[in-house]
Amino acid sequence: MKTQALVSSALAAALSLGVVAQAQAQDKAKEKCFGIAKAGQNDCANLSGSHACAGLSKVDNGVDEWKYVAKGSCKSSGGMTADEAKAKIKK
Repeated sequence: MKTQALVSSALAAALSLGVVAQAQAQDKAKEKCFGIAKAGQNDCANLSGSHACAGLSKVDNGVDEWKYVAKGSCKSSGGMTADEAKAKIKK
């Protein structure tokens, strides 16, 4: 009986490592995209520093607001990089 529990625990641990690795790979396959977040749907703090949390954007498509998108899809979504957003804010 103890052997079965040990094997089950080892199998569960091995499977959980695969899930963690997959989640990390998905995080790396994303990028911040500015100017596409709808009000209340931003992913974190904005460039202007008026808030520091997800879901606090007040306007749709605010230049300083961002959300994660699949890497390489920001431009096709109508978004911009952090540097482009900063330049637009300065104008």
